[in-house]
Amino acid sequence: MLLELNVKDIALVKKASVSFEPGLNILTGETGTGKSVIIDSALLALGGRARGDMIRRGAEQAYAELIFDADREHLERLSELGIVPDENGLIVISRRLSPGRSISRINDETVSSARLKEAAALLLDVYGQNEYHTLLDKRTHLRILDEYIGEDAAVLKRRTEEAYRAFRFSKEKAEGFDLDEKERKRQADLLGYEIEEIDRAALSEGEEEELAARFRRLSNAREILDRLNDAHRALSGCDTGRAISEIESAMRFDESLKDIRDELMDMQSILDSCLKDISGYVSGSEVDERAVSETESRLELIRKLELKYGDSIEAVLAYREDAKKRLESLLGYEEEKLRAEKELKQAQEELDSACAALSCIRKEFAGKLCGEICRELGDLGFEKPELHLSFGTKAAFSDGYDEVCFMTALNPGELPKPLSEVASGGELSRVMLAIKTVLAQTDDMPTLIFDEIDTGISGRTAQKVAEKLDVIGMRHQVICVSHLPQIAAMADCHFVIRKTEQDGRNVTEIEKLDENGAKSELARLLGGAEITKAVSDNASEMLKLAKSGKKKRRKA
Repeated sequence: MLLELNVKDIALVKKASVSFEPGLNILTGETGTGKSVIIDSALLALGGRARGDMIRRGAEQAYAELIFDADREHLERLSELGIVPDENGLIVISRRLSPGRSISRINDETVSSARLKEAAALLLDVYGQNEYHTLLDKRTHLRILDEYIGEDAAVLKRRTEEAYRAFRFSKEKAEGFDLDEKERKRQADLLGYEIEEIDRAALSEGEEEELAARFRRLSNAREILDRLNDAHRALSGCDTGRAISEIESAMRFDESLKDIRDELMDMQSILDSCLKDISGYVSGSEVDERAVSETESRLELIRKLELKYGDSIEAVLAYREDAKKRLESLLGYEEEKLRAEKELKQAQEELDSACAALSCIRKEFAGKLCGEICRELGDLGFEKPELHLSFGTKAAFSDGYDEVCFMTALNPGELPKPLSEVASGGELSRVMLAIKTVLAQTDDMPTLIFDEIDTGISGRTAQKVAEKLDVIGMRHQVICVSHLPQIAAMADCHFVIRKTEQDGRNVTEIEKLDENGAKSELARLLGGAEITKAVSDNASEMLKLAKSGKKKRRKA
């Protein structure tokens, strides 16, 4: 449920906060006060198109925020998108709009537009003039039918989606066998040559590093020996024996020199060991040109293979294993091809079966859905409306193979035609309301916003629209912008939008009305500029009748 809408510096709104309640929330106000700003602000927060002129003149940025209290089911679905509630268990969606830039956040985490819209689609639907026109898209008709059927359709759709994924995988696998004999032999010969070339090299992991170190040592053997001979000569010139003798002579007069004598003796021992090691290395070493050449050739072979098959011995060996698998697949090509074709046939049969089952249940419920919508349309001012779903067939897809279209005649004597050819904007809004009334029992969308639902209606039809909104409000939170008293009287919570002047500028303000305020606003809608006692009494009577009707519907 939408708990709160906060708006700052959008259009004429300097700053406003609206706390919504369960049931039917109605917003009214004089023409030009900015009622559409509420809808526009909600759409902006939910990732709708941002226009530069939405920022209030003189402000650097605009801000819209929606605060939701989601139930456990919706929180679980949000968690699948990586969205968790804040410490108060709330979902806060906000958007900050600056010239040329906008930033969207969910609970203070910056999110992409795509992720924002995914989350918003679980929490709130907005029905304005553009949204009513989604009824002109036949894909919407199929979605409405599936929503009406409910869980049974959802189960079959999941089966169809899984079958379609399996079919696509099998199809791609089968199409991968589309090679002629000549090309297959060419690929097999190439893979065989590559495997043989790698096997001939008899590579081992870690070999390259060892060879590189060995080559470095062998190719610089002469310089190593020269450096060691020089070191030997330098160390040989250190006469530590004489130094020890002199210290011992001095020790006759000062025994404290013993530590120095001992350190010199340790030094001589270390020096003798170093001279011995150097002599041993030099005597056992020689410049082996053949070993240098062999090591260099081996390194060149390894690097040639790495250039062709990978950037390391490990990568070359991995390439060899992959090539071996591909060769085995080519050598067993016909057998693998037959197996893939069999799997594709089975996947096609499963997809066809899933689509058929889904189509069957859709056709079973189509007549019932259309009958219920027709009854609602009759209540909404259409005289003897006709409606049925026309079924066509398309290529099997993840949503089945059905193409459906609402065929309707909204006036007596007309032949049924596609809804897109017979309905005006105002009629589409009432058709959408009729559909939403029917779907109210199965639709799990927590919050619905209706804008321009009362376009082109009055009198009895307006009363019926108000009653339908109340029915929907019994299972959903409904927010509706209206100018009709019949709809305003049905409100569980009534807000008025006013335009005032502050510091020489028009400012839009929103106020939640108490019972007396709602009565006064209803009288304004009924009577216009002058509110007489008769108008005020009429408003009281309308509120009384609305309350009585609401009580009866809740008992039914």
